[in-house]
This record gives sequence, structure tokens and C-alpha cells, in this order.
Amino acid sequence: MRSAELARLLGAELHGNPDLDIAGVAGIEEAGPDQITFVANPKYAAQAKTTHAGAILVTPDFPETSATTLRLKNPYLAFAQAVEIFYRAPLWLPGVHPTATIHRSAQIGPNAHIGAYTVVSENVIIGCDAVILPHVVIYPGVRIGDRFFAHAHAVVRENCQLGDDVLLQNGAVVGSDGFGFAKDEAGRWHKIPQSGPAILGNHVEVQTNSCIDRASVGATRIGDGVKVDNLVQVGHGSSVDENTLLCAQVGLAGSTHVGKNVILAGQVGVAGHCTIGDGTIAIAQAGLHGDIPAGSMVAGSPAFEHKQWLRASALFSRLPELVKQLQRRNKREE
Repeated sequence: MRSAELARLLGAELHGNPDLDIAGVAGIEEAGPDQITFVANPKYAAQAKTTHAGAILVTPDFPETSATTLRLKNPYLAFAQAVEIFYRAPLWLPGVHPTATIHRSAQIGPNAHIGAYTVVSENVIIGCDAVILPHVVIYPGVRIGDRFFAHAHAVVRENCQLGDDVLLQNGAVVGSDGFGFAKDEAGRWHKIPQSGPAILGNHVEVQTNSCIDRASVGATRIGDGVKVDNLVQVGHGSSVDENTLLCAQVGLAGSTHVGKNVILAGQVGVAGHCTIGDGTIAIAQAGLHGDIPAGSMVAGSPAFEHKQWLRASALFSRLPELVKQLQRRNKREE
């Protein structure tokens, strides 16, 4: 593809060779003369001078380089769009594999691809253009919108509801039992039935081996545009509002409410019955044990304001020295 055509597709301003032939995309260190890369983080700006890439996606005010540049406000998003342009995903043609088991009461919209050993149970409704790959299991009473895509071994449990354009990666489980037990007088644990469904909005992605638990009563709710990374646990009865990111190994205990446009970085843990306000950012491995106001940036465990945490972390390694200084001062005063 000519660089001028790619710039047009991405809505970028072209500086340099409009006839450069671009065959693909790559990272700034690996890219070759027929590939395009990007610079979105200032710490990689120096590498723009040494990269072998034929073209670079940059911001409008980025310094000129020997490489052709495509300039626009969000180079990272443009890079994602460029990957989509050049990547050729497998083509899943409509049809039902002969080993698939589909209950006669199930309703599946047109143009569906149903893979080998898939199970679609009774009273399931799935919209049009679904792609359901091998060994996916859809339990009874599930409702799913259009353009559902489920990779191998994904599971949707009974009576769960999924909106349009939901993507489940391999091993994702929607509607697994919540972790609910009550102890009797003899000290034995009794399972609390998890009767409520998990409800996912539109454009939700749940990645590999993550679990969205069903609720004991009520529902577990995931809002439109939420993205759930690998190995994430969303506890029963929790809710996650629109366009929030739950990064790898995040854990939400039961009845947690997470607002809109929140980012919980890797291994963040949230105690149950907490409310995380809209726009909050929690730094990796933060432990959230209470309500967090909207717009906060927090770190540490227990989590507190990020700037204060940075100052405290800088002092932590000096604590032995500070203690010695204090001890010496106390001796002098004695």
C-alpha cells in the first residue's frame, strides 16, 4: 500500500515520500524499510532517528526525521488501526460443524459459524454473524446479541445475557458460580446458590481464563465497552461501568462497584462492598480497601493518593538510616 493511501485511511498528514510502499507494521526497533511504526511515548523519540522503518506515526509537532512521517493526534490509536488494515484474520465461513450439538429450541441468527464440538443448549438465543469456535459451551437460557465471537473453550453459563459485539477469548467463563458459603453451628460451610446471571453490555471483551461470576441474587453487570484482561476475577454481584479497563490479574471481591472510565492496573485487588469512583486510576498491585473518590490516582496497599505514595516509597528505603539518626539524637539528648 502506498504511504499516501495509508495516510488517507488513517486521516493523517503525510510528510515525506507519498509513494513509499508499506507492506506491514512493526515495533520501532524491529521495523524495516517497507513497514510503518509509531512513536507515542516521548522516551522512544530518540529511536525515531535510528529506526529502519520506512514510515512512522507521530504527533503533529514531532520533529522531522529522515523517515516518512504520518502525523495525527493519536499515533497509538492509528497504529492499532494500521494493524487492523494489514492483518489478515482467519476467515470463518458460515456453517455448522457436524460434531456440534445444538438444541432444537435454540435460535441462532443468520451467517453463524459453529465450530467442532460446540454445545448450544436449550432456549438459547444468539444474534446474527456469530463465530463460535470449537469446544465452546453455551448453557440453557442464554441471550446473546449480534456478532458474538467466542474462541475455543469459552463458556457462558445459564441465563446470562450478552450484548452486541461481545468477544470472549480462550477459556473465558461468564457466569461461573460466585464464591458464597455460609457456616453452620458445627463449623461446616454450606454453599449459597448463585441464582443471578452475569449481564454484559455491548463491545465487551473478556480475555483468556478470566471469570465473571454470577450473583447469588440480583446480577453481576459489566457495562458497554469494558475490557477485561487475562486472569481477572470479577466477584459475584459486582458491577463495572462503561469503558473501564481491568488489567491482568485484577481481582474484585463480591459486590464491588467500579465506575466509568476506571483503569485498574495489573494485580490490583479490591475488597468487597467498595465503590471505585469514575475516572479512578489504581497503580499496579494496589490494594483498595474502601471507597475511592472519582478522579483519584492511588497506589500502595492499603492504597492512598499516588503522589503521597511516591514520596513515601522514596523514604521507605531510608528508614533504617533515619531510625539510626533518631536513636543517635535521642542518646545525645539523654
